[in-house]
Amino acid sequence: MRCVMPIINTRRPASYGDPVLINNVISKVYNIDFNYRQDVTLFWLVILYNALELQFKLDDRTAHSSLDLFKKDTGVIYRILGLDPSHVQQNPERFRDWAVVFGDGQITGGRHYWEVTVEKSSEFRLGVALVAMSRDDCVGTNSSSWVFGYVQRKWFAMTTNQRVPVTLVGKPDRVGILLDYEAGLISLVDIPKAKVIHSMRAMFRGPLCPAFGLWDGELLTHSGLGEPEGLK
Repeated sequence: MRCVMPIINTRRPASYGDPVLINNVISKVYNIDFNYRQDVTLFWLVILYNALELQFKLDDRTAHSSLDLFKKDTGVIYRILGLDPSHVQQNPERFRDWAVVFGDGQITGGRHYWEVTVEKSSEFRLGVALVAMSRDDCVGTNSSSWVFGYVQRKWFAMTTNQRVPVTLVGKPDRVGILLDYEAGLISLVDIPKAKVIHSMRAMFRGPLCPAFGLWDGELLTHSGLGEPEGLK
C-alpha cells in the first residue's frame, strides 16, 4: 500500500494557472519553500500521486494465529482452533490475544475508499487503527482504533470500548469504508444506494491502516477503488 500525502483539491484546475496561488498552496500544505516556475514538475507529481487510489493487502505479520490469509492476502478466514502459537513466527507486529489483522501500510492523509465482502461472516469489525496501536488490544476497545462491527445480527460503531448502535443496515453481502483523514471522518457505506450509513468523528494523530477483527467465517477486501458515483 502506498504512503499517502495530503490531497490538494484538483477540482478547480483553473485556479492552478496562477503561479502565486500555487506557490502559496504548496508551501503552506507541505511546509516547503516552493517556487512554481522552478518546481512545476514536483507540483504535478504531487497531483498525480494523490490521484492514485488506495491499494492494500492484509499484513500476515500482524495476523493473530487464529487467522489465515488467502486470495493473495486480500482475504482472511477464521479458524476456531487456529495454529499453535508456537508454530507462528513471533514478532512485535503480531496480535497476541485478539483475532485481528491490519492492512499492510500507512495512511497519513487524504480521502480513501475500500470495500469488504462480509456475506460469509456473522461476527466481525472493519475500520482503521493507528499503525502503532498496542497489539495487546482489540480494535474498537481503545482510542487508537475506529471500527464498524457486526454481531448477533446487529451493527454498531465502536471506539474507546464504547458501542453506538447502527440501524437500517441489514446484512448486505458487501459494504464500503470511506476515510477522510483531514476531516476526521470514517464512514460505513451502503454500496447499492451510494449512501453513507453512519460516520464517526475523530482527530487522527498519526499514520493509520485498514483494520479488521474476525471471529467467524471469512472477509474479502477490495482496494484500489474510487468512491461510488454520487456518494452522499
